[in-house]
Amino acid sequence: MPLAPIAEDSVVTRIRSIAVEAWLPVLLVGLWWFVSSSSSSFYFPPLREIMTRFADLWFSDQFAVHVVPSLRNFGIGFLLGVTIGILCGLALGSMPQTHRALSPTLEFIRATPVIALVPLTIVLLGTDVVQKVAIIAFACMWPTLLNTVDGVRAVDPLVRDVARSYRLGRWDSSMRVFLRSATPQIIAGMRTSVAVAVVAMVGSELFASSEGIGYFVLQSQRTYAMTDMWAGLIMLGLLGYGLNLLFALLERRTLRWHRLRLETTAAQ
Repeated sequence: MPLAPIAEDSVVTRIRSIAVEAWLPVLLVGLWWFVSSSSSSFYFPPLREIMTRFADLWFSDQFAVHVVPSLRNFGIGFLLGVTIGILCGLALGSMPQTHRALSPTLEFIRATPVIALVPLTIVLLGTDVVQKVAIIAFACMWPTLLNTVDGVRAVDPLVRDVARSYRLGRWDSSMRVFLRSATPQIIAGMRTSVAVAVVAMVGSELFASSEGIGYFVLQSQRTYAMTDMWAGLIMLGLLGYGLNLLFALLERRTLRWHRLRLETTAAQ
């Protein structure tokens, strides 16, 4: 019998949470629709026309032409970048002297704007998928790498002593001890990398490209197809929001054990 009230409370809480999250976007869209309904501006067409064009574009073969390549580049570049970031972060975090020696060089490379590297990567790698994936991987590697280093350095000294007492090698210690202990911070870095990868994805498509959502928006602006440009920007915003939402769901599932441990510790 007590299960019914608990289930009802859960549903009510979820509805309230959705309402809190959705009220501002709904209000802004409503204001945009109302303010633009009588607009005759060439640069700011009515939202009604934009949404009509949005449906015409993205519920057709244009989705496969521009959105699918962007998602492909994003996926490959993100996985490559975070993998390199985690492996390098584990190595640097477990070797403090090496980290101190390489830190100035790494900070110099990290401070280089990723967009400034696009012309160089075009010269070195051409204009195909490899160049775009390289830009995305380079951009999203850094948040994951830095968070991994911080996570490894924050591992409890007692845990390190236990690993040494079992005479675990550097690789075994990194994989069995440091990786698990640093997982919450690694996941936080990966979530930042998602947003960075979306920016890099668009930036990589602005130069010497013939496909992708970034290319579509730029070409629409150059040809003064303002309605198409706005439709592309809305699609880009939805892609970024959807990718962040998807990663947040994966993060919640992956770190369930961490939340349970924190709740248990707090209860004690």
